Amino acid sequence: MKNKFLILFTACCLIFICNTSSIYAQADTSFKELKGKIIDSNTNEPLIFADLVINNTNISTISNSDGDFILKVPESFLDGHLTISRLGYHKKELKISTIGNNEKIDMEPTPTQLDVIQITLPKDAKSLFLAALKNKSTLYNNSNTEMTAFYRETIKKRRKNASLSEAVVQIQKQPYNSFKKDGINLIKARKNTNYSRLDTIALKLQGGPFGNLYTDIMKYPEFIFTDEDIELYDFSFAPSTQIDENLVYVVNFKQKPHVITPLYYGKLYIDAKNLALTSAVYSLNVENKTLSSQMFVRKKPRKVDVYPTEANYRVNYRTQNGKWHYAYSNILLTFKVNWKGKLFNSVYTLNSEMAITDWKISDSKFAKNVKSNRLHPTTILIDQVSGFSDPQFWGEYNIIEPEKSIESAIKKIQRQLKRS
Repeated sequence: MKNKFLILFTACCLIFICNTSSIYAQADTSFKELKGKIIDSNTNEPLIFADLVINNTNISTISNSDGDFILKVPESFLDGHLTISRLGYHKKELKISTIGNNEKIDMEPTPTQLDVIQITLPKDAKSLFLAALKNKSTLYNNSNTEMTAFYRETIKKRRKNASLSEAVVQIQKQPYNSFKKDGINLIKARKNTNYSRLDTIALKLQGGPFGNLYTDIMKYPEFIFTDEDIELYDFSFAPSTQIDENLVYVVNFKQKPHVITPLYYGKLYIDAKNLALTSAVYSLNVENKTLSSQMFVRKKPRKVDVYPTEANYRVNYRTQNGKWHYAYSNILLTFKVNWKGKLFNSVYTLNSEMAITDWKISDSKFAKNVKSNRLHPTTILIDQVSGFSDPQFWGEYNIIEPEKSIESAIKKIQRQLKRS
């Protein structure tokens, strides 16, 4: 498959020893930490994937699956403003000094039924998407860009966390009009793996942060829509929506009925004004267990069958100074593991997410990565890092607030460290 980098996954019958040595970093107190929850103003339901950006900066974060967020604001911007935006909601701007701790911030939905006068749909959904791809050289950032990103990777056996890895990485983001691949350097990382929950099989996600980076459809369209594969899809329009008061076309895509090879299906969100892809939510068709398993499973015991039951992807883009760039992505993979001769099977969920928390334009060409910190597309993150550290580990780096189940796992690990 041409999208091999997007879904590299390894399952192997090896037990790995977890080294719990700690890495320490000096705490930096030259910032204010904001914590809160983004909710719907009508239903009070949490809003996931809301963008939070400090005005006139590239410092940002995103709300998690519980609607919670955490944002570290440098002292020099405490008198500034915070802008919050989300697909389908009116943009909100708040003065940072007025935001309290653990504050609930409500957002007002945009009308679900848009005025038909303002909607002039292109005749062909496929042509609209192709036009968006063609426009990437003018609409997306074409400068060398150094991005700071937070990456989290979890493996769960049913509902219990079995492995948790987190990292701050530096991305050497190549211009969108260039065919050069992006590079990644590891800045800080920590992990904990409980192999007793993994029984006799250890699951590892190959690719680490690269897997999330390759969901950037505008930079890497060949991993989903090659010139050959795009003819195997049906495209159609779904009801339009809004983001930041701008009209957004919604394009559905799915593989044609006669196609046997597992392809993708989902939604593409395209700005109606400039035809920029603002986000995409899609899944792999895993109905064919044999073929979809071959796409993911690199190595496994002979007496076990491993196949995916779901493979979901999301990528969000953000605009700054008139140019769009990669901002966030999420990958959720669920697998069933059946041992021959055993009555019950095991279900494992692998989730990885990466958010750009800061970035700057690099005027010169990227220097070669420092070998000791360089990550490769074949990297397995939990083999690269040593263990969970003290509570001040991240210093001033912005992270994604962990969901409640992951937060509980982190607290439990910290209690174990204190007792030891």
